[in-house]
Amino acid sequence: MSDNSALFTPFTLGKLELPNRIVMAPMTRNMSPDNVPHEQVVDYYRRHAAGGTGLILTEGTCINHIAASGYPGVPYFWGEERLEGWKRVAEAVHKEGGKIAPQLWHVGGVRRAGTPPEGDVPGYAPSGMGVPGKVRCHIMTQEDIDDVVRAYAEGARDAKACGFDAIELHGAHGYLIDQFFWEATNQRDDHYAGSMDNRGRFACEIIAACRDAVGPDFPIALRWSQWKQQDYTARLAPTPQLLEQFLTPLSEAGVDIFHCSQRRFWEPEFEGSELNLAGWTKKITGKPTITVGSVGLNADFIPAPGETSFREAETASLDDLVARLEAGEFDLVAVGRAMLANADWANKVREGDNEGLVPFRKEMLGVLN
Repeated sequence: MSDNSALFTPFTLGKLELPNRIVMAPMTRNMSPDNVPHEQVVDYYRRHAAGGTGLILTEGTCINHIAASGYPGVPYFWGEERLEGWKRVAEAVHKEGGKIAPQLWHVGGVRRAGTPPEGDVPGYAPSGMGVPGKVRCHIMTQEDIDDVVRAYAEGARDAKACGFDAIELHGAHGYLIDQFFWEATNQRDDHYAGSMDNRGRFACEIIAACRDAVGPDFPIALRWSQWKQQDYTARLAPTPQLLEQFLTPLSEAGVDIFHCSQRRFWEPEFEGSELNLAGWTKKITGKPTITVGSVGLNADFIPAPGETSFREAETASLDDLVARLEAGEFDLVAVGRAMLANADWANKVREGDNEGLVPFRKEMLGVLN
């Protein structure tokens, strides 16, 4: 039996104390009618905490901006009833011994007019583009930018007030913050575009505003990715030197943990080194990192030809993952589809119950397990 004990060593960052290194990755479920996390959602997160997960990152939850949402049935992180729902989520997770952070989200130009409940509100994007070269959205003004920064800070403040243990900012996968990062969707002619520093300015303003809202000791995580849903081959930083230019201002602005999204965690980020994206990010910033990408499964999530839902996958060895963790390449491990299939994934792995792990099947996306 493989030795997975490294996954079950404690992790401490300031006041954030986790019993193990296992994180539930944020996964959109579209199961919050009226954008409220109801009791079914509360129980969903409770079960994952009871299943041994050290830190839960919630599904993307939309900040208080008119164009933040792009999908039906996603939960919001503003309004009395919605925040009461999130308080119940946090309390339920804590009762099971887990820790939890909401992922604060704005979809940007991915939004299409007509998405309920905001209806005809268009997507908001740095240059009006959800997809490179196609201007079909509202081009954000400075006032719009300031409004979104304030909305993120409001979400951070409310997360702390609701009893959460940290926050995560969604800066990956071609959503709003990432649309500013990505030169292909950021063709502005002001100080938010052009150089790497300028394209990171919007994120730095959000991070700084959130830090002001929560104080110095409340952890702020940032999820980021090279790839985009609009282009799986996109790379914000194709060299280590450019990666350092990208990451350093974000780290200095106040990010405590970098959540580094890859489709396959085992892939090296640059030639000449076996380090993955989380490994390079930790090497450059010195900050703790979360790795993610097909953990515990034998295939990434990209839909098979003719399919639209996440690719099905079989269970896979954790030996390479654990070896990298033991070597200090990264600090935490986020699990996605394997945890949708197994709410008690952490407990089963700790107990060595590999035979009890269920492979991921696409119908699992239709239920809250």
